[in-house]
Amino acid sequence: MATKKKTASAPAPVACGECHGSGIVPVTVRVGRGRRVAGQQDGVCLACLGTGQSEG
Repeated sequence: MATKKKTASAPAPVACGECHGSGIVPVTVRVGRGRRVAGQQDGVCLACLGTGQSEG
């Protein structure tokens, strides 16, 4: 009788370090010739592409 092989499960996804798992980061908005700061808006995290999970 053969024994069943145990397969290793995939590691659990880790929260992204840049956006802390939300997938959204603040982006500075600049306007005018002098490129003065007008405020901030939400942007997609480029480290995890908005998923909120990194590969570890």
